[in-house]
Amino acid sequence: MSQTPLSYKDAGVDIVAGDALVERIKPLAKKTMREGVLAGIGGFGALFEVPKRYKEPVLVSGTDGVGTKLKLAFEWNMHDTVGIDLVAMSVNDVLVQGAEPLFFLDYFACGKLDVDTAAAVVGGIAKGCELSGCALIGGETAEMPGMYPAGEYDLAGFAVGAVEKSKILTGQNVKAGDVVLGLASSGVHSNGFSLVRKCIERAGANAPATLDGKPFKQALMEPTRLYVLNVLAALAAHPTAPDSSSGIKALAHITGGGLLENIPRVLPEGLAAHLQKGSWPQTELFAWLQKTAGIDDVEMNRTFNNGIGMVVVVSAAEAEACAATLSSLGEMVYTIGHIAQQGEGAQVVVA
Repeated sequence: MSQTPLSYKDAGVDIVAGDALVERIKPLAKKTMREGVLAGIGGFGALFEVPKRYKEPVLVSGTDGVGTKLKLAFEWNMHDTVGIDLVAMSVNDVLVQGAEPLFFLDYFACGKLDVDTAAAVVGGIAKGCELSGCALIGGETAEMPGMYPAGEYDLAGFAVGAVEKSKILTGQNVKAGDVVLGLASSGVHSNGFSLVRKCIERAGANAPATLDGKPFKQALMEPTRLYVLNVLAALAAHPTAPDSSSGIKALAHITGGGLLENIPRVLPEGLAAHLQKGSWPQTELFAWLQKTAGIDDVEMNRTFNNGIGMVVVVSAAEAEACAATLSSLGEMVYTIGHIAQQGEGAQVVVA
């Protein structure tokens, strides 16, 4: 007895839906095109030529995801900003070494493809690329029946940037007396959401209607701030001098591990960052998280960005001018501390 033929769609993979998504993505990706793109969406591999203005280009790469913030996107049906988070987590990392993000690729995986949801996510990815000056030149949409619960998906992103070899920021020029500037975050960004979700669960019906003037859900889902264009402009205006006596010395993207674990990644051995408690305001959002979780300041500064999404270490001589440059570009800038000899303590002290 003959059996009924089985198609790929019968097995749970809808090629037509995948093709429809690609058509929705193409105009979004087109808006991100920039110098260097030779071939983008549609080929087996995307082609990119490093701009000829680089004399000794060094490629800098980064990859990341959005983490359990996606759980809230599923629950609250808020899919249009997590793509910005995805881009920001990688391009902000690439920026830390002084690199200009050149191009970005994404990976979207789901059990059953919903074209509208996927298009909303990729629309956020394209917007993030546009706002950081990098091209969305490729990606992968994987429909894998049985791998993910209905209505859920996962995201990963990959960024490649370039920096002149002579201008790579390593942090090795940092010295005692340098000033630590903090650039305000837009909220929780994309780290600590396993604890955030516990706080939401604990608060239940008693969760506030608004935080910092935004509806509660929007405040928590506010996408990660893209620091790329403003910080690149500041690096051009305040480059590290050949004798390392002036200019921007180091950058730290405050992600998982917070201020306490990310700043040491760019400090030379034997030096510490002394941050002044209260030198930047605690927003209603972070005050609510701290109160609801019942955790101390140390745990807050180790779990969340706590209001500071990017740290800039700059010479004391140029600190005021650098802060003014970043402020004029639209960043909220705080002088939050200084660099000193480490002694017997930790590499980051908040007091």
